Amino acid sequence: MALINSLISWFMKKRMHQLELFMKYPHDVQEDWFRRLIQAGRDTEWGRKYGYGNIGSYPDFAARVPINDYEDLRPYIERLRRGEQNILWNSDIKWFAKSSGTTGGKSKFIPVSQEALEECHYKGGKDLLSIYCTNNPDTRIFAGKVLGMGGTHFPDNIGTGTIVGDVSAILMKNLPFWIELIRTPDLSVALMSEWEHKIEKIAAETSREDVTNITGVPSWTLVLLKRILEITGKQNIRQVWPNLELFVHGGVSFSPYRAEYERLIPGPMNYLETYNASEGFFGIQDRNGADDMLLMLDYGIFYEFQTVDESLKGEARPVQLRDVEPGVNYAMIVSTNAGLWRYRIGDTITFTSTDPYRIRITGRTTSFINAFGEELIVDNAQKALDCACAKTGAAISEYTAGPVYFGDSDSGAHEWLIEFSNPPDDLPYFTEILDNALKSLNSDYEAKRYQNMVLGKPIVKVLPAGTFYEWLKRKNKLGGQHKVPRLSNDRKYLEEILEITT
Repeated sequence: MALINSLISWFMKKRMHQLELFMKYPHDVQEDWFRRLIQAGRDTEWGRKYGYGNIGSYPDFAARVPINDYEDLRPYIERLRRGEQNILWNSDIKWFAKSSGTTGGKSKFIPVSQEALEECHYKGGKDLLSIYCTNNPDTRIFAGKVLGMGGTHFPDNIGTGTIVGDVSAILMKNLPFWIELIRTPDLSVALMSEWEHKIEKIAAETSREDVTNITGVPSWTLVLLKRILEITGKQNIRQVWPNLELFVHGGVSFSPYRAEYERLIPGPMNYLETYNASEGFFGIQDRNGADDMLLMLDYGIFYEFQTVDESLKGEARPVQLRDVEPGVNYAMIVSTNAGLWRYRIGDTITFTSTDPYRIRITGRTTSFINAFGEELIVDNAQKALDCACAKTGAAISEYTAGPVYFGDSDSGAHEWLIEFSNPPDDLPYFTEILDNALKSLNSDYEAKRYQNMVLGKPIVKVLPAGTFYEWLKRKNKLGGQHKVPRLSNDRKYLEEILEITT
């Protein structure tokens, strides 16, 4: 263990120096990766099709290679899954991260190369530790164990020798052997496929360990923590793990869950956000207490950004990193060292800073309400709910919202289905604050709310505890990277969830 700690300390010092360099020369770093990616892809089937051999600049690339959604790349990926190689990337692809983005839609199978594992995902994990330990020099996270909640993986049913699974499971399966010395639960438990049985096993095994840090999706980790309290009979998690100091989270906004975590884990606790998606490791919170993340520029990813308005209209005018502006809502486009080329990942971000480049996730390109021209995005919704909770003392565990369409005489509205961990004493007051906050955050929403002519007041319905869990269970979407869609432009999810409560 002492040797491991020495190696970790040596790496962290070296890596922090490298981080300082890419923060100082971000455009040079991105230009270097652009050229390396083009060079790696030039002799692939994709590279030959688009003439990568004579692409000499970004304008050449932008003019020649189309922007792609998953459906555009699906035929190539399906061939990779069947065992063909050198199609999108020049090294063998054997792993595919299964992702659907939200609870609905067809599954996506994101190729994961060895380069993506080593130069992106694992590098991100090492940087996370380097940044945290630099910011918290008195940390003792290495004195105990890290609790990691993984998904599952299984042989691909259409290929020979290819494996599909949650990105967390792929990462765990390929971790170096020495990691097993400092993590819990046992890998055989962490990668179990049946979610509810897995929770029982993880709770039983980890409650006996000295856990100092946790990594996972906030919603599913919360389920585990509550189960641990049930089986141990303890009042809070601090009584189970007195040395717990860090929760590394990602996948969904932490804001709805913060109050519940602070209740379950009293006393000093650090929370650190990451942006680690199936397509790549994109961001790490690099300052204690910040609500944004450093965009990681040397992970084998070349970034482009398209304003959300242009993205929704299908207009292809993305910009490079050097041309972004703070405060603008962008759809992110990536070219990666696993063969995703000009791939629109579906997430939207805004830059909080350009020196260095820091970002905040604002939602999904498919997660919004614009049934009446209000253009409500997840970032608006989350901030408004935070405001309503702060002023009423409420706490939300899960929520979703969608439109209520015009009736014969009524205006439209937004219907909010909310599961509270601490409900407000006065629901109409909570609704009023939510409405006013949305007006202040979104001028289009405010205009549509004028005199209730287009949009009426929000309709907030309080759901019984466990409703969202039951909905996800019925859809076979428990655990892993599955998440509740926050906003929808139709009523499909609302009707499915309401059906459970009737």
